[in-house]
Amino acid sequence: MSGDDNQTEQFDSLFLSIAQHHPQGASQLLDTFVSFLSRKTDFFTGGEEGAWEKLVMSTFRKYEKVCRKKQESELKERREREAAKKKKQEEEKVKPAEITELTDAEAEKLQAELDAKKNAVSNGASAPVPEKIEDDEDASEIGKLKPNSGNGCDLEKYRWTQTLQDVEVRIPLNINFRAKQKDLVVNLTKKHLTCGIKGQPPIVDDDFPHEIKLEESTWVIEDGNTLLFNLEKINKMNWWSKLVVSDPEISTRKINPEPSKLSDLDGETRGLVEKMMYDQRQKELGLPTSDEQKKQDVIKKFMEQHPEMDFSKCKFN
Repeated sequence: MSGDDNQTEQFDSLFLSIAQHHPQGASQLLDTFVSFLSRKTDFFTGGEEGAWEKLVMSTFRKYEKVCRKKQESELKERREREAAKKKKQEEEKVKPAEITELTDAEAEKLQAELDAKKNAVSNGASAPVPEKIEDDEDASEIGKLKPNSGNGCDLEKYRWTQTLQDVEVRIPLNINFRAKQKDLVVNLTKKHLTCGIKGQPPIVDDDFPHEIKLEESTWVIEDGNTLLFNLEKINKMNWWSKLVVSDPEISTRKINPEPSKLSDLDGETRGLVEKMMYDQRQKELGLPTSDEQKKQDVIKKFMEQHPEMDFSKCKFN
């Protein structure tokens, strides 16, 4: 990073604070800044006629090049990641699944292990039960489940995680052989998932709470005994509260997205997500959200401009 970058980035927090007071976006922010230059400096009149225009255009073109170069680099990296991901998934699809014949002794040992697992479940030693929210300032949150480490939920039949872009689902098949595609029933649509072992009741047969982008969604058999789904969301500004409509609901307020994932979003979407995250943290701390802070700042400024007025009996929400 160059010295110029370090020098300008030290003002980022200040400019972000100013930008929050311009809900109409960059055009409103730029108008305010140019108004400041015209009122408080000799920017337009301090040099030869047209000098300010040359300076503005050269500066804007400089950062346009920087911005486009960065965008091209990010798009290239994203395409490479997606290509590598699809290649891996394709390799998993065509990987030959071998069925190894067990000896009598091995079969007895495997059956004993399965019986032990079954007994453990019967005795209550199953997978950890997702933790419920027992106390929250928002009454509507009570009873919902806390998200797992992947911002999804660990349920009895499967585990799902999510980012703003996609949902990943791992469904154990609980079988004693390596499954092939012909052994399974999988039907995936924009709004519904049906999957399971042929000849058995489906493990999942339910609607999604939101539509998925079917052409970008995939599934593979992982290690011969697990179904792995990657579901591409259509609405990339929405956290799912459940995988399918019959699932218990998780609290999307308790979701903690990885900061690194924000770099995959475009500028406008990233700004909205950062605002949502900021507002969520403020609510949890009992502090005003960004919109509430704006209102308070306007009221404070108005009070300062009118010291002759008595605001002691006023209530501001």
